Amino acid sequence: MNGVCSNIEDMTKTGEQFDTVIVGLGKTGMSCVRYLSGQGRSFVVIDSRSEPPELDTLRQNYADVPCYLGSLHEGILSTARQIIISPGVALTEPAITAAAANGAAVIGDIELFCLQASAPIIAITGSNGKSTVASMLHEMILRSGKRSGLGGNIGTPALDLFSTDAPDFYVLELSSFQLESIYSLNSVVAVMLNVTEDHMDRYQDINSYAQVKKKVYAGDGVMVINLDDKFAASVENRDRKSITYSLREPSTGMFGIRTVDGERLLAYGTELLLPISALQIRGDHNLSNALAVLALGMAIDLPMPAMLDSLKEFAGLPHRCQWLARIDGVDWYNDSKGTNVGASRAAINGLAAAGDLILIAGGVAKDADFSQLAETVREHVRAVILIGRDANVLAAALEGTCRIYSAISIDAAVHLAAELVGEGGSVLLSPACASFDMFADYQARGEAFSQAVSSLEKGHR
Repeated sequence: MNGVCSNIEDMTKTGEQFDTVIVGLGKTGMSCVRYLSGQGRSFVVIDSRSEPPELDTLRQNYADVPCYLGSLHEGILSTARQIIISPGVALTEPAITAAAANGAAVIGDIELFCLQASAPIIAITGSNGKSTVASMLHEMILRSGKRSGLGGNIGTPALDLFSTDAPDFYVLELSSFQLESIYSLNSVVAVMLNVTEDHMDRYQDINSYAQVKKKVYAGDGVMVINLDDKFAASVENRDRKSITYSLREPSTGMFGIRTVDGERLLAYGTELLLPISALQIRGDHNLSNALAVLALGMAIDLPMPAMLDSLKEFAGLPHRCQWLARIDGVDWYNDSKGTNVGASRAAINGLAAAGDLILIAGGVAKDADFSQLAETVREHVRAVILIGRDANVLAAALEGTCRIYSAISIDAAVHLAAELVGEGGSVLLSPACASFDMFADYQARGEAFSQAVSSLEKGHR
């Protein structure tokens, strides 16, 4: 049933029209409400959900803002000049396409941000690693004595960054959903870290997904390019300044990895920068992230000593191949943010050298192709424990790769993993799936896993 969250009659009865419509009342939509209210603009909020996440906040702080719930009201959208769409709502929704055909401009919060930002924007996207890279770079900028505003798809919604004085740089993590509705982005430097199959329930195929990701390079700023990723490597533009990186030995003007007397080091051309042993983060995927950050930092003239000091101190982000504990000689890792095949493969490969590896995976498959995950599991994983709605989908894809078990909960999976893993081995939660069948989000899934591991640890004291 359609709901109204303010004391306003149904628009279809009053004939009232709104020039601007905010679609979606989640974290992003609420930031748009704050932004437009601060500008004194008139607008309406709609959401297909009857109880969107930020409804109470809207009622408490913006009671005069009209809000219509329960569907994407075509009558409201048909009169709009501007539609500000939340990332979770696809541009292909029939009500949205109809409004666009009727002349409405459909944009997102990042477009609004780009139009007003008074400091240079650094744009970061990728299927995997973008939160890590954005956080690393933010810390590097601060270490260099400059001010940084970090937001977008990580932490603070971009428009909320305007609540404080402009920094020296805005560091924006951008998802493909956000990039869909951006038209004015012209960052000082941008990177597309990688493209692996994800969100195939929203995109026709990986190529169409990659095309959206490539929008991060709009404008004329410096392009940072990962030569190890075929989609990223294909964007090189001779008319634009670019900085490249690879896990291979670097040529002149390129970041990479060199081996000297058996020790691997981060390098820029022939210049040796830092032994990999000095880093707290683990795995080749994180080395690739570190190289990307160095390239981004170079593009904005950050001093190399400060960048390297910051890299040495960076311990990684929660839920991203995060080491939790060692219990009876077994290491436990939380990679709940591994919501797609590429992320989980990277986590598995990063821990492959640790020996006996047990993987906990499963959730909502998002129409993903798990064939590449199967190859990685066959090579590096001794047993897989599957959880969640689409466990049977993964079981079929992983058949014949290793021993496969199932569990009804995270707690059950942790206890089963403890029985299966050998001393000196590792247990990795890296689901390769979304979490919303069992949890509110990947953070809640990771916290549940962490709590289960903590309980296991207490039981062994």
